[in-house]
Amino acid sequence: QVRLVESGGGSVQAGGSLRLSCAASGLPWDYHNYKLTWFRQAPGKEREEVASIDSVMFTTYTDSVKGRFTISRDNAKNTLYLQMDSLKPEDTAMYYCAAVFSSAYWGRGTQVTVSS
Repeated sequence: QVRLVESGGGSVQAGGSLRLSCAASGLPWDYHNYKLTWFRQAPGKEREEVASIDSVMFTTYTDSVKGRFTISRDNAKNTLYLQMDSLKPEDTAMYYCAAVFSSAYWGRGTQVTVSS
């Protein structure tokens, strides 16, 4: 059974930091093959791709988080991370991780709330 479990969310004040983790288990292929992505969805808004990292460590970021968020992965631990610094109220959302290689797998999300 494939499981992606996010953790590390919480409530912080603007300017603060959080580090999200996404631990994977049961994936049918070796973890290092997967493209890993963080998405977020705020109430009443569409889901947004935040950052991704592929099998050769190539990273992408949406413009609104460039310079503030850092995506990374530890293939030995089957874990994806998102370091979020200088958080803003507009970063408030449910954050999800996804792993894609032939098929797509999703976690259930972790809530991030940033107060002004």
